[in-house]
This record gives sequence, C-alpha cells and structure tokens, in this order.
Amino acid sequence: MLLCAFLIIPPLSAISLSPGSSFAGAPTIANGDPVYIHGIATGHPSAGLQVWLIGYNYVKITTVYTNADNTYEYELKSADTQSLAPGQYFVLVQHPMMNGVFDIYYDGSTGSVINRQLGSGTSIFQLTGTGSLQKPDGANALMQAINSQNLDDTFATTSFIIGNPTAFINPIGDHAVGDKFTIHGSTNIAVGNNLMIEIISSSFKPTQKVQSAEFSGSAGTVKVEPGTNGLNRWSFDVDASTFKPDEYVVQVSGETIDVTGSTTFNIVTKQPTTAKTPSPETTVQTIIPITTTPPTPLTTTQKSPLSPTMIIVAYILVGCAMLLKRK
Repeated sequence: MLLCAFLIIPPLSAISLSPGSSFAGAPTIANGDPVYIHGIATGHPSAGLQVWLIGYNYVKITTVYTNADNTYEYELKSADTQSLAPGQYFVLVQHPMMNGVFDIYYDGSTGSVINRQLGSGTSIFQLTGTGSLQKPDGANALMQAINSQNLDDTFATTSFIIGNPTAFINPIGDHAVGDKFTIHGSTNIAVGNNLMIEIISSSFKPTQKVQSAEFSGSAGTVKVEPGTNGLNRWSFDVDASTFKPDEYVVQVSGETIDVTGSTTFNIVTKQPTTAKTPSPETTVQTIIPITTTPPTPLTTTQKSPLSPTMIIVAYILVGCAMLLKRK
C-alpha cells in the first residue's frame, strides 16, 4: 500500500512529504486563499482516507475517497481559510490499510482520540475539550499513535501557515519625467491572485466643472508570481512620460482578498541634456631662447722665428765678447 500527500497552492509546484516527515518549511498563505491537499493512495480503501486538520484551538476531521487512478484530493475553500486564525496548521492523511478500518479515530462526543486495538477501544489522549493537547503536541501524539507497531494504519503529513494578508512595496526612489521604471513588491497571498495598482499625484483632487482637471498617474492589475522566503512577488511597469513633477502615492490592493499597502515617491523635472561640442585644444608653448657664449680662446704668445743671419751675427758678437774678456 502506498500513501503520499501533497500540499499545493495553485499554481505552485506541489510539496511532497513522506509519511512521518517533519513539519518544517511550511508555506505561508493568507486568509481567504484556498488550499488543495492531494496525492496518491493505493488499495482503494472502502472506508476512504481520514484527513486530520489540527491548529490552535481548531480540529477538523474529514473523509475523502480515492479515484479510479488511486488519486485523491481534499480542498479547503476560500471561506474555510478566511475564518482560520493566524498560525501553523498540521495536516495528517490516514490510510486504514489491510483491515479496512481506522484503528485510530476521533470520538467527537468526548474529544478523545481512541485506539481501537486496545481492548474494546481505549482513549489515548485528549484532542479537544478540557485537558486537550495543543498543537503541535496533538499532531505529534496522533502521529505516534498511528505509527504504533500494533497497528497497520499508515499516514502522510504536511502543514501550512495562515497569516494575515499583507502587501509590501519595495522602496521606489525619485525618478524624472519621461523615465521608465518598474515598481516591485511582495505579498503572502497566493500565486495567481490579482492585485490592483494605482499611482496618483498627491496634488490630484476633485475640481469644479469650469476648472482644468488634469490627471497625472497610472493604474493597472498585476498577478502575484512565485517568490522566495515564504513571500510571493509582484511588479508593475511605469512610463512617466505623461507625469507631472510632483509627489505620487502608490496604492496596492487585493482584487478578491482584503489586503492593502501604500508608499510614496517623487517625480522631478528632467534636466536638459545638451551635447557638448569638443573645442580644439590650444597649446601655448613658451620658447625660451638659449644663449650660448662661445668659450674665450686662450691667449698664446708665439715665438718669432730667427733668421739665419741673425743667428750668425749673434755667434760673432758672443765670440768677440769672450776674446775681449780674455785680454
């Protein structure tokens, strides 16, 4: 026998949890969003499957039947989740297995969970009423009871979190007339829901018939898309070519779910852009003349050449002087 449970919030991918798995990583939805629990259960039990939905001061037990292809589906409608208090809700799908009966069942008259295999049926813990176990203790006690080796029942589990509907708008910042930009935000309402976006000038107000009534802003509808960290996302494109410089109010609201959010941003005058003509660069070069002083030539005294006659005369005079001296 095979029992699998999947929790989906269309059109997100299904979350598959094996029997006895933990309740960690539960998706968050908003009040008013439908929840679909579907999976595969083989054996075509004539008693069907027992779906336990356990939350804070909330217990709902329903029987669903498998289809010819072994699939089953259980739906929590928008009206069901609309009235649920914020918090985590545990889902347990119970299969009766071979004996065709639910060995663990709920006695609505006493609020007790009964083990059919203990004597003629013994209360094992109180699920509702005085002394009842609160979640997640009640869900854990139920899993342990069905998981007993003395029973042939099996189960699969999943969970989800109900939160008050919220819609957030990411900071937008200032933009200029003519800009094209995108406003982003997040929400906990389910994927596929519609959100209405309105952008209105803060100075817009009703006017008399004789007065000019210019509207500056934008409006439209966007769908919620899958996100991360427990929140889905949305986006809205803005063309500010017809906007006037002013402060603008952004309002986001649910089309079918009561959720709102708002913020403001500014549209400023677009600064004119003039193309600059590159001017030729003028380079002024200062030429410093370099004066080179030629080196002063060294003054040299040249010897006058002696003629042969003068040399002979000099020898004669020297000879005469020597003779006179001797005498």
